[in-house]
Amino acid sequence: MFSVRAPAALLAVSILLVGSPAAAEVEDPVDRQLTPAAVDAYLDGYLESSPLPGAAVAVTRGTEVVHVAGYGTDSGGEPITADTPMGAASVSKAFTALAVMQLVEDGEVGLDDPVVELLPEFTTADPRGADITVRQLLTQTSGMSDTAFREKSEPAPEDLAGAVARLAGAGLAAEPGTEEHYHNPNYHVAARMVEAVSGQSFGEFLERRTFGPLGMDDTVTVDTVGEVFDAGVATGHIGVLGHAVPVAEPESYVNGAGGMATTAADMSRWLVAQNNGGKGANGARILSQEGVAATHTPLGGVGPGERKGLGWDAGETPAGSPMVSHGGIQFTYTAHQVLLPESGYGIAVMANTGLGSADASALAYGLVALADGDRPASAMGPVLLGVDAVLVALTVSACFLAYRGVRGSGAWVAAARGRGRRRTAIRLVPGLAVIAAAAVPHRLVAALAQGRDLTWFQSLYTAPTAVALLVTAALAFAAVYAARAVRWVRGSRSRG
Repeated sequence: MFSVRAPAALLAVSILLVGSPAAAEVEDPVDRQLTPAAVDAYLDGYLESSPLPGAAVAVTRGTEVVHVAGYGTDSGGEPITADTPMGAASVSKAFTALAVMQLVEDGEVGLDDPVVELLPEFTTADPRGADITVRQLLTQTSGMSDTAFREKSEPAPEDLAGAVARLAGAGLAAEPGTEEHYHNPNYHVAARMVEAVSGQSFGEFLERRTFGPLGMDDTVTVDTVGEVFDAGVATGHIGVLGHAVPVAEPESYVNGAGGMATTAADMSRWLVAQNNGGKGANGARILSQEGVAATHTPLGGVGPGERKGLGWDAGETPAGSPMVSHGGIQFTYTAHQVLLPESGYGIAVMANTGLGSADASALAYGLVALADGDRPASAMGPVLLGVDAVLVALTVSACFLAYRGVRGSGAWVAAARGRGRRRTAIRLVPGLAVIAAAAVPHRLVAALAQGRDLTWFQSLYTAPTAVALLVTAALAFAAVYAARAVRWVRGSRSRG
Protein backbone atom coordinates (compact mmCIF):
# COMPACT_ATOMS: atom_id res chain seq x y z
CA MET A 1 0.00 0.00 0.00
CA PHE A 2 1.28 3.47 -0.90
CA SER A 3 2.11 5.50 2.18
CA VAL A 4 3.35 9.05 2.74
CA ARG A 5 4.81 8.17 6.11
CA ALA A 6 8.09 6.68 4.81
CA PRO A 7 9.05 9.63 2.60
CA ALA A 8 8.11 12.05 5.36
CA ALA A 9 10.30 10.19 7.82
CA LEU A 10 13.20 10.13 5.36
CA LEU A 11 12.82 13.86 4.80
CA ALA A 12 12.82 14.57 8.53
CA VAL A 13 16.00 12.53 8.97
CA SER A 14 17.62 14.29 6.02
CA ILE A 15 16.92 17.71 7.48
CA LEU A 16 18.55 16.64 10.72
CA LEU A 17 21.55 15.32 8.80
CA VAL A 18 22.11 18.36 6.60
CA GLY A 19 20.88 21.00 9.00
CA SER A 20 24.17 21.02 10.92
CA PRO A 21 26.57 19.90 8.20
CA ALA A 22 30.11 18.80 8.68
CA ALA A 23 30.59 20.19 5.18
CA ALA A 24 33.90 21.11 3.68
CA GLU A 25 34.64 24.70 4.69
CA VAL A 26 36.24 27.35 2.57
CA GLU A 27 39.87 27.46 3.57
CA ASP A 28 40.87 30.56 5.52
CA PRO A 29 42.43 33.20 3.26
CA VAL A 30 46.09 34.03 3.84
CA ASP A 31 44.91 36.94 5.95
CA ARG A 32 41.58 38.29 7.08
CA GLN A 33 41.82 41.56 5.25
CA LEU A 34 40.53 42.58 1.86
CA THR A 35 43.89 42.33 0.10
CA PRO A 36 44.39 40.90 -3.43
CA ALA A 37 46.01 37.79 -1.97
CA ALA A 38 43.15 37.26 0.48
CA VAL A 39 40.55 37.75 -2.26
CA ASP A 40 42.32 35.22 -4.50
CA ALA A 41 42.64 32.69 -1.67
CA TYR A 42 38.98 33.06 -0.72
CA LEU A 43 37.66 32.79 -4.28
CA ASP A 44 39.89 29.85 -5.13
CA GLY A 45 38.77 28.02 -1.99
CA TYR A 46 35.12 28.78 -2.64
CA LEU A 47 35.26 27.44 -6.19
CA GLU A 48 37.02 24.29 -5.01
CA SER A 49 34.30 23.55 -2.44
CA SER A 50 31.21 24.39 -4.50
CA PRO A 51 29.77 23.62 -7.95
CA LEU A 52 30.24 27.26 -9.02
CA PRO A 53 32.20 27.20 -12.33
CA GLY A 54 33.30 30.82 -12.36
CA ALA A 55 32.97 34.38 -11.09
CA ALA A 56 34.31 37.87 -11.69
CA VAL A 57 35.18 40.21 -8.81
CA ALA A 58 36.00 43.88 -8.39
CA VAL A 59 37.23 45.41 -5.12
CA THR A 60 37.92 49.12 -4.73
CA ARG A 61 38.76 51.42 -1.84
CA GLY A 62 38.09 55.09 -2.25
CA THR A 63 39.55 56.06 -5.61
CA GLU A 64 41.87 53.05 -5.77
CA VAL A 65 41.21 49.71 -7.46
CA VAL A 66 42.31 47.06 -4.96
CA HIS A 67 41.73 44.04 -7.16
CA VAL A 68 39.84 43.00 -10.31
CA ALA A 69 39.99 39.41 -11.45
CA GLY A 70 38.14 36.47 -12.89
CA TYR A 71 38.08 32.98 -11.41
CA GLY A 72 37.23 29.62 -12.90
CA THR A 73 35.63 29.15 -16.29
CA ASP A 74 32.47 29.88 -18.23
CA SER A 75 30.11 27.24 -19.64
CA GLY A 76 32.29 26.91 -22.72
CA GLY A 77 35.38 26.16 -20.65
CA GLU A 78 36.96 29.54 -21.30
CA PRO A 79 38.79 31.20 -18.37
CA ILE A 80 36.89 34.07 -16.78
CA THR A 81 38.93 37.26 -16.56
CA ALA A 82 38.39 40.82 -15.37
CA ASP A 83 37.23 41.63 -18.92
CA THR A 84 34.80 38.73 -19.38
CA PRO A 85 31.22 39.90 -20.05
CA MET A 86 28.92 38.89 -17.19
CA GLY A 87 25.25 39.48 -16.45
CA ALA A 88 24.61 42.16 -13.82
CA ALA A 89 20.93 41.25 -13.22
CA SER A 90 19.26 43.60 -10.73
CA VAL A 91 22.50 45.38 -9.92
CA SER A 92 21.34 47.29 -13.02
CA LYS A 93 18.70 49.05 -10.90
CA ALA A 94 21.34 51.29 -9.31
CA PHE A 95 22.31 52.53 -12.77
CA THR A 96 18.67 53.29 -13.62
CA ALA A 97 18.23 55.19 -10.37
CA LEU A 98 21.38 57.18 -11.07
CA ALA A 99 20.07 58.04 -14.57
CA VAL A 100 16.89 59.40 -12.97
CA MET A 101 18.96 61.42 -10.49
CA GLN A 102 20.94 62.89 -13.38
CA LEU A 103 17.65 64.18 -14.79
CA VAL A 104 16.71 65.46 -11.33
CA GLU A 105 19.93 67.49 -11.23
CA ASP A 106 19.20 68.69 -14.77
CA GLY A 107 15.95 70.13 -13.44
CA GLU A 108 13.89 67.87 -15.71
CA VAL A 109 12.50 65.52 -13.06
CA GLY A 110 11.39 65.82 -9.44
CA LEU A 111 11.53 62.77 -7.21
CA ASP A 112 8.08 63.55 -5.83
CA ASP A 113 6.55 64.30 -9.24
CA PRO A 114 3.71 62.00 -10.29
CA VAL A 115 5.08 59.67 -12.96
CA VAL A 116 2.14 60.34 -15.29
CA GLU A 117 3.17 64.00 -15.56
CA LEU A 118 6.52 62.93 -17.00
CA LEU A 119 5.33 59.79 -18.79
CA PRO A 120 1.68 60.22 -19.84
CA GLU A 121 1.65 56.78 -21.49
CA PHE A 122 1.97 55.13 -18.05
CA THR A 123 -1.45 53.88 -16.94
CA THR A 124 -2.71 51.05 -14.77
CA ALA A 125 -6.11 49.43 -14.35
CA ASP A 126 -6.23 50.95 -10.86
CA PRO A 127 -6.85 54.73 -10.86
CA ARG A 128 -4.47 55.05 -7.90
CA GLY A 129 -1.67 54.46 -10.40
CA ALA A 130 -1.92 58.15 -11.32
CA ASP A 131 -0.63 59.00 -7.84
CA ILE A 132 2.60 57.01 -8.09
CA THR A 133 5.67 59.23 -7.76
CA VAL A 134 9.15 58.85 -9.17
CA ARG A 135 10.57 58.21 -5.70
CA GLN A 136 8.02 55.45 -5.11
CA LEU A 137 9.13 53.69 -8.28
CA LEU A 138 12.77 53.75 -7.21
CA THR A 139 12.06 52.62 -3.63
CA GLN A 140 9.65 49.83 -4.65
CA THR A 141 6.80 51.51 -2.75
CA SER A 142 4.56 52.31 -5.73
CA GLY A 143 1.91 49.77 -4.75
CA MET A 144 2.63 47.75 -7.90
CA SER A 145 3.45 44.13 -7.17
CA ASP A 146 3.93 40.69 -8.69
CA THR A 147 0.75 39.67 -6.83
CA ALA A 148 -1.24 42.21 -8.84
CA PHE A 149 0.69 41.84 -12.12
CA ARG A 150 2.45 38.54 -12.81
CA GLU A 151 5.40 39.96 -14.66
CA LYS A 152 7.33 36.73 -15.31
CA SER A 153 4.19 34.95 -16.56
CA GLU A 154 3.51 37.66 -19.12
CA PRO A 155 5.01 37.51 -22.62
CA ALA A 156 8.22 39.56 -22.86
CA PRO A 157 7.66 42.85 -24.71
CA GLU A 158 10.11 44.09 -27.32
CA ASP A 159 11.11 47.38 -25.70
CA LEU A 160 10.52 49.72 -22.77
CA ALA A 161 7.47 51.26 -24.45
CA GLY A 162 5.93 47.80 -24.64
CA ALA A 163 6.90 47.03 -21.05
CA VAL A 164 5.00 50.13 -19.91
CA ALA A 165 2.05 49.56 -22.25
CA ARG A 166 1.35 46.11 -20.79
CA LEU A 167 0.78 47.69 -17.37
CA ALA A 168 -2.47 49.21 -18.61
CA GLY A 169 -4.22 46.05 -17.42
CA ALA A 170 -2.29 45.78 -14.14
CA GLY A 171 -3.80 46.31 -10.74
CA LEU A 172 -2.17 47.67 -7.61
CA ALA A 173 -1.60 45.66 -4.45
CA ALA A 174 -1.69 48.73 -2.21
CA GLU A 175 -2.09 52.48 -2.06
CA PRO A 176 1.08 54.10 -3.42
CA GLY A 177 3.54 54.75 -0.60
CA THR A 178 1.93 52.41 1.92
CA GLU A 179 3.67 49.09 1.21
CA GLU A 180 6.97 47.84 -0.20
CA HIS A 181 6.85 45.23 -2.98
CA TYR A 182 9.90 44.29 -5.02
CA HIS A 183 8.58 44.53 -8.59
CA ASN A 184 10.72 44.83 -11.71
CA PRO A 185 8.17 46.90 -13.68
CA ASN A 186 8.86 49.81 -11.29
CA TYR A 187 12.24 50.09 -12.99
CA HIS A 188 10.90 49.42 -16.48
CA VAL A 189 8.71 52.47 -15.99
CA ALA A 190 11.62 54.50 -14.59
CA ALA A 191 13.83 53.63 -17.57
CA ARG A 192 11.07 54.48 -20.03
CA MET A 193 10.60 57.79 -18.22
CA VAL A 194 14.30 58.53 -18.80
CA GLU A 195 13.72 57.94 -22.50
CA ALA A 196 10.63 60.18 -22.60
CA VAL A 197 12.26 63.06 -20.72
CA SER A 198 15.69 62.90 -22.40
CA GLY A 199 14.53 62.13 -25.93
CA GLN A 200 17.13 59.35 -26.16
CA SER A 201 16.93 55.60 -25.90
CA PHE A 202 17.76 54.31 -22.44
CA GLY A 203 20.94 52.67 -23.71
CA GLU A 204 22.08 55.87 -25.42
CA PHE A 205 21.42 57.89 -22.28
CA LEU A 206 23.46 55.52 -20.09
CA GLU A 207 26.27 55.46 -22.62
CA ARG A 208 26.40 59.25 -22.88
CA ARG A 209 25.97 60.07 -19.21
CA THR A 210 27.51 57.13 -17.30
CA PHE A 211 29.24 54.37 -19.27
CA GLY A 212 31.18 56.67 -21.59
CA PRO A 213 32.38 59.21 -19.00
CA LEU A 214 33.54 56.49 -16.60
CA GLY A 215 35.28 54.49 -19.32
CA MET A 216 32.91 51.53 -18.97
CA ASP A 217 33.52 50.59 -22.59
CA ASP A 218 32.43 46.96 -22.22
CA THR A 219 29.07 47.66 -20.56
CA VAL A 220 25.69 47.75 -22.28
CA THR A 221 22.03 47.67 -21.31
CA VAL A 222 19.61 45.61 -23.40
CA ASP A 223 15.90 44.83 -23.59
CA THR A 224 15.52 41.07 -23.19
CA VAL A 225 17.50 38.45 -21.35
CA GLY A 226 18.31 36.80 -24.68
CA GLU A 227 20.13 39.98 -25.69
CA VAL A 228 22.25 39.76 -22.54
CA PHE A 229 23.78 36.60 -23.99
CA ASP A 230 23.96 38.13 -27.45
CA ALA A 231 26.16 40.80 -25.82
CA GLY A 232 28.81 38.17 -25.09
CA VAL A 233 27.72 36.66 -21.76
CA ALA A 234 28.18 32.88 -21.80
CA THR A 235 25.33 30.53 -20.92
CA GLY A 236 24.77 30.30 -17.16
CA HIS A 237 24.13 27.31 -14.92
CA ILE A 238 21.81 25.72 -12.40
CA GLY A 239 23.07 23.45 -9.62
CA VAL A 240 22.00 19.80 -9.66
CA LEU A 241 23.53 17.09 -7.48
CA GLY A 242 26.74 18.98 -6.86
CA HIS A 243 27.24 19.90 -10.49
CA ALA A 244 26.69 23.12 -12.41
CA VAL A 245 24.57 22.32 -15.45
CA PRO A 246 24.59 24.89 -18.30
CA VAL A 247 21.06 25.76 -19.39
CA ALA A 248 19.42 28.55 -21.36
CA GLU A 249 17.97 31.39 -19.29
CA PRO A 250 14.16 31.62 -19.53
CA GLU A 251 13.13 34.57 -21.67
CA SER A 252 12.03 37.72 -19.87
CA TYR A 253 12.09 41.48 -20.20
CA VAL A 254 14.96 43.08 -18.28
CA ASN A 255 15.89 46.59 -19.44
CA GLY A 256 16.01 49.14 -16.64
CA ALA A 257 15.53 46.45 -13.99
CA GLY A 258 18.22 43.90 -14.87
CA GLY A 259 19.39 44.38 -18.43
CA MET A 260 23.09 45.11 -18.09
CA ALA A 261 26.02 43.07 -19.31
CA THR A 262 29.31 44.29 -17.88
CA THR A 263 32.77 43.23 -16.67
CA ALA A 264 34.61 43.25 -13.37
CA ALA A 265 36.96 45.92 -14.73
CA ASP A 266 34.05 48.17 -15.66
CA MET A 267 32.34 47.59 -12.31
CA SER A 268 35.52 48.76 -10.56
CA ARG A 269 35.13 52.11 -12.37
CA TRP A 270 31.52 52.32 -11.26
CA LEU A 271 32.38 51.51 -7.62
CA VAL A 272 35.06 54.21 -7.55
CA ALA A 273 32.51 56.79 -8.71
CA GLN A 274 30.05 55.62 -6.04
CA ASN A 275 32.64 56.03 -3.28
CA ASN A 276 34.08 59.24 -4.71
CA GLY A 277 31.01 61.45 -4.68
CA GLY A 278 30.03 60.77 -8.28
CA LYS A 279 33.48 61.33 -9.79
CA GLY A 280 35.37 58.58 -11.56
CA ALA A 281 39.04 57.80 -11.17
CA ASN A 282 39.57 59.55 -14.51
CA GLY A 283 38.09 62.77 -13.10
CA ALA A 284 34.77 62.51 -14.99
CA ARG A 285 31.78 63.49 -12.89
CA ILE A 286 28.50 61.66 -13.48
CA LEU A 287 26.52 63.11 -10.54
CA SER A 288 27.03 65.52 -7.69
CA GLN A 289 28.23 64.31 -4.32
CA GLU A 290 24.83 65.18 -2.86
CA GLY A 291 23.08 63.28 -5.65
CA VAL A 292 25.08 60.12 -5.08
CA ALA A 293 24.49 60.37 -1.34
CA ALA A 294 20.75 60.67 -2.01
CA THR A 295 20.72 57.39 -3.91
CA HIS A 296 22.40 55.64 -0.96
CA THR A 297 20.12 57.17 1.67
CA PRO A 298 17.11 55.07 2.71
CA LEU A 299 13.63 56.46 3.17
CA GLY A 300 14.04 55.87 6.91
CA GLY A 301 11.36 56.07 9.54
CA VAL A 302 9.20 53.09 10.37
CA GLY A 303 7.21 51.80 7.47
CA PRO A 304 7.42 50.66 3.86
CA GLY A 305 10.78 51.09 2.20
CA GLU A 306 12.49 52.22 5.39
CA ARG A 307 15.77 50.63 4.24
CA LYS A 308 15.30 51.42 0.55
CA GLY A 309 17.53 53.94 -1.14
CA LEU A 310 17.26 54.71 -4.84
CA GLY A 311 18.41 51.49 -6.49
CA TRP A 312 20.26 50.52 -3.30
CA ASP A 313 19.38 48.94 0.06
CA ALA A 314 20.79 50.34 3.29
CA GLY A 315 21.73 48.05 6.16
CA GLU A 316 24.61 46.72 8.22
CA THR A 317 27.26 44.06 7.84
CA PRO A 318 27.16 41.10 10.27
CA ALA A 319 29.84 42.96 12.24
CA GLY A 320 27.59 46.01 12.53
CA SER A 321 29.25 48.32 10.00
CA PRO A 322 27.06 50.46 7.71
CA MET A 323 26.50 48.87 4.32
CA VAL A 324 24.79 49.92 1.10
CA SER A 325 24.15 47.07 -1.32
CA HIS A 326 21.96 45.47 -3.93
CA GLY A 327 21.81 41.95 -5.26
CA GLY A 328 20.85 40.64 -8.66
CA ILE A 329 19.31 37.26 -9.32
CA GLN A 330 18.42 35.52 -12.56
CA PHE A 331 17.70 31.83 -12.98
CA THR A 332 21.18 31.02 -14.35
CA TYR A 333 23.41 33.86 -13.15
CA THR A 334 23.66 36.24 -10.21
CA ALA A 335 25.40 39.46 -9.18
CA HIS A 336 25.88 41.56 -6.05
CA GLN A 337 27.39 44.95 -5.25
CA VAL A 338 28.30 46.40 -1.85
CA LEU A 339 29.56 49.75 -0.55
CA LEU A 340 31.09 50.01 2.94
CA PRO A 341 31.04 53.73 3.78
CA GLU A 342 33.22 53.54 6.90
CA SER A 343 36.13 51.72 5.29
CA GLY A 344 35.55 53.06 1.77
CA TYR A 345 35.46 49.63 0.16
CA GLY A 346 33.38 48.82 -2.89
CA ILE A 347 32.72 45.22 -3.88
CA ALA A 348 31.10 43.74 -6.99
CA VAL A 349 30.68 40.05 -7.73
CA MET A 350 29.14 38.36 -10.76
CA ALA A 351 28.72 34.57 -10.84
CA ASN A 352 27.58 32.19 -13.55
CA THR A 353 25.14 30.21 -11.40
CA GLY A 354 21.57 31.22 -10.72
CA LEU A 355 18.87 31.67 -8.13
CA GLY A 356 19.10 28.21 -6.58
CA SER A 357 22.75 28.72 -5.58
CA ALA A 358 22.95 32.49 -4.86
CA ASP A 359 26.73 32.32 -5.22
CA ALA A 360 27.29 36.00 -6.05
CA SER A 361 25.64 37.11 -2.81
CA ALA A 362 27.49 34.47 -0.80
CA LEU A 363 30.81 35.61 -2.27
CA ALA A 364 30.00 39.28 -1.74
CA TYR A 365 29.23 38.68 1.92
CA GLY A 366 32.40 36.63 2.26
CA LEU A 367 34.40 39.60 0.96
CA VAL A 368 32.49 41.88 3.34
CA ALA A 369 33.57 39.60 6.19
CA LEU A 370 37.18 39.98 5.09
CA ALA A 371 36.77 43.76 5.01
CA ASP A 372 35.48 43.57 8.59
CA GLY A 373 38.40 41.35 9.63
CA ASP A 374 36.17 38.30 10.04
CA ARG A 375 36.25 34.80 8.60
CA PRO A 376 34.02 34.23 5.54
CA ALA A 377 31.21 31.72 5.89
CA SER A 378 31.55 28.26 4.43
CA ALA A 379 30.34 27.59 0.90
CA MET A 380 26.90 25.99 0.76
CA GLY A 381 27.83 23.58 -2.05
CA PRO A 382 28.23 20.51 0.21
CA VAL A 383 24.97 21.29 2.00
CA LEU A 384 23.06 21.72 -1.25
CA LEU A 385 24.54 18.47 -2.53
CA GLY A 386 23.35 16.72 0.64
CA VAL A 387 19.85 18.13 0.22
CA ASP A 388 19.79 17.09 -3.45
CA ALA A 389 20.93 13.58 -2.55
CA VAL A 390 18.16 13.23 0.00
CA LEU A 391 15.57 14.51 -2.47
CA VAL A 392 16.74 12.01 -5.08
CA ALA A 393 16.50 9.23 -2.48
CA LEU A 394 12.96 10.33 -1.70
CA THR A 395 12.14 10.33 -5.41
CA VAL A 396 13.35 6.74 -5.75
CA SER A 397 11.38 5.87 -2.60
CA ALA A 398 8.24 7.37 -4.11
CA CYS A 399 8.62 5.15 -7.18
CA PHE A 400 9.06 2.05 -5.02
CA LEU A 401 6.10 2.90 -2.84
CA ALA A 402 3.99 3.54 -5.93
CA TYR A 403 4.85 0.03 -7.15
CA ARG A 404 3.81 -1.42 -3.81
CA GLY A 405 0.67 0.70 -3.76
CA VAL A 406 -0.43 -0.46 -7.22
CA ARG A 407 0.18 -4.11 -6.35
CA GLY A 408 -1.66 -3.74 -3.07
CA SER A 409 -4.64 -1.86 -4.49
CA GLY A 410 -6.92 -4.88 -4.18
CA ALA A 411 -6.24 -5.25 -0.47
CA TRP A 412 -6.74 -1.52 0.01
CA VAL A 413 -10.15 -1.65 -1.71
CA ALA A 414 -11.22 -4.60 0.41
CA ALA A 415 -10.25 -2.72 3.57
CA ALA A 416 -11.87 0.49 2.33
CA ARG A 417 -15.25 -1.19 1.86
CA GLY A 418 -15.30 -1.91 5.54
CA ARG A 419 -14.21 1.59 6.62
CA GLY A 420 -16.97 3.65 5.16
CA ARG A 421 -16.87 6.38 2.60
CA ARG A 422 -16.00 9.26 4.95
CA ARG A 423 -12.92 7.59 6.41
CA THR A 424 -11.84 6.42 2.96
CA ALA A 425 -12.17 9.93 1.52
CA ILE A 426 -10.07 11.36 4.34
CA ARG A 427 -7.29 8.90 3.51
CA LEU A 428 -7.21 10.20 -0.05
CA VAL A 429 -6.60 13.82 0.98
CA PRO A 430 -2.76 13.69 1.33
CA GLY A 431 -2.32 12.30 -2.16
CA LEU A 432 -4.75 14.75 -3.70
CA ALA A 433 -2.87 17.58 -1.97
CA VAL A 434 0.43 16.39 -3.48
CA ILE A 435 -1.15 16.10 -6.93
CA ALA A 436 -2.52 19.64 -6.60
CA ALA A 437 0.84 20.96 -5.39
CA ALA A 438 2.63 19.41 -8.39
CA ALA A 439 0.38 21.46 -10.65
CA VAL A 440 1.46 24.72 -9.02
CA PRO A 441 5.02 24.49 -7.61
CA HIS A 442 5.64 28.02 -8.88
CA ARG A 443 2.87 29.30 -6.65
CA LEU A 444 4.41 27.51 -3.67
CA VAL A 445 7.76 29.14 -4.40
CA ALA A 446 6.02 32.52 -4.76
CA ALA A 447 4.43 32.09 -1.33
CA LEU A 448 7.92 31.63 0.14
CA ALA A 449 9.31 34.59 -1.82
CA GLN A 450 6.86 37.31 -0.77
CA GLY A 451 4.62 36.80 -3.78
CA ARG A 452 7.30 37.05 -6.49
CA ASP A 453 6.01 35.65 -9.77
CA LEU A 454 7.48 32.80 -11.79
CA THR A 455 6.14 30.15 -14.16
CA TRP A 456 5.88 26.40 -13.60
CA PHE A 457 8.85 25.89 -15.92
CA GLN A 458 10.91 28.49 -14.07
CA SER A 459 10.34 26.67 -10.78
CA LEU A 460 12.50 23.87 -12.21
CA TYR A 461 15.42 26.30 -12.33
CA THR A 462 14.87 27.29 -8.72
CA ALA A 463 14.84 23.82 -7.13
CA PRO A 464 15.08 21.12 -9.82
CA THR A 465 15.37 18.10 -7.52
CA ALA A 466 12.57 19.33 -5.25
CA VAL A 467 10.23 19.85 -8.19
CA ALA A 468 11.23 16.45 -9.61
CA LEU A 469 10.34 14.85 -6.26
CA LEU A 470 7.01 16.66 -6.14
CA VAL A 471 6.08 15.63 -9.69
CA THR A 472 7.19 12.03 -9.12
CA ALA A 473 5.20 11.82 -5.89
CA ALA A 474 2.15 13.25 -7.66
CA LEU A 475 2.44 10.70 -10.48
CA ALA A 476 2.93 7.96 -7.91
CA PHE A 477 -0.22 8.93 -6.03
CA ALA A 478 -2.12 9.24 -9.31
CA ALA A 479 -1.02 5.74 -10.38
CA VAL A 480 -2.00 4.22 -7.04
CA TYR A 481 -5.35 6.02 -6.96
CA ALA A 482 -6.07 4.94 -10.54
CA ALA A 483 -5.28 1.30 -9.69
CA ARG A 484 -7.54 1.49 -6.64
CA ALA A 485 -10.33 3.05 -8.70
CA VAL A 486 -10.11 0.25 -11.27
CA ARG A 487 -10.20 -2.38 -8.52
CA TRP A 488 -13.18 -0.66 -6.88
CA VAL A 489 -15.17 -0.57 -10.14
CA ARG A 490 -14.37 -4.20 -10.94
CA GLY A 491 -15.36 -5.25 -7.46
CA SER A 492 -18.64 -3.32 -7.68
CA ARG A 493 -19.47 -4.97 -11.01
CA SER A 494 -18.74 -8.45 -9.73
CA ARG A 495 -20.94 -7.82 -6.72
CA GLY A 496 -23.73 -6.55 -8.94
